[in-house]
Amino acid sequence: MGLFSVAIGVGHPEGGDLVDVWAVVDTGAHYAMLPESLLDQLRIRPVTERVIGFADGNRKAMGVGQARIACAGDEMTCPVIFGPEGKYLLGATTLGIFSLAVDPVNRALIPVEFQARPF
Repeated sequence: MGLFSVAIGVGHPEGGDLVDVWAVVDTGAHYAMLPESLLDQLRIRPVTERVIGFADGNRKAMGVGQARIACAGDEMTCPVIFGPEGKYLLGATTLGIFSLAVDPVNRALIPVEFQARPF
């Protein structure tokens, strides 16, 4: 699947204005990753740390916090990794929170239904 970008808004989880950015949809990533400088500007702080594996094989401990993200007409609080400058990614967990899937042919996000199965 080719990479593509989508417009999102990012804000503090407790409210306030959203900052509009473009993020690359990366289903190989778990969480959203946004530049630490942007999250700092929004007064979002890391609440924990996770070791993140990168496509080149490197691993690095990075901060993880919560951000309010607006995407596809919805707004949710999501885990977000404090990344380097220029890294704007939406990962699989973030897409799942929004009930979105990737349409690789049209390079777009599409809504999906929640699936519930009885025990």
